[in-house]
Amino acid sequence: MQSQKINNVFEAILKYGHDEDFAPSEDNGFESTEAPAGSAEKIEILRRRVEHGQPLWHGEDRADYSGLTGAVRPRE
Repeated sequence: MQSQKINNVFEAILKYGHDEDFAPSEDNGFESTEAPAGSAEKIEILRRRVEHGQPLWHGEDRADYSGLTGAVRPRE
């Protein structure tokens, strides 16, 4: 049996339902992160939280960029 390709969000809702009743839960694996907003690490953590049915935001997640350093690239 061949699976049907989902082309858009509306087809996904028809196939899998919607998430209006989704209630995230904090389990033992729900931990804060020091990953800065927008980083690949933070995006991966958010993805895993959704995958595990956890809330996206933890009250003790990093809230700023203090103490971080990064490469400065000159403008061309």
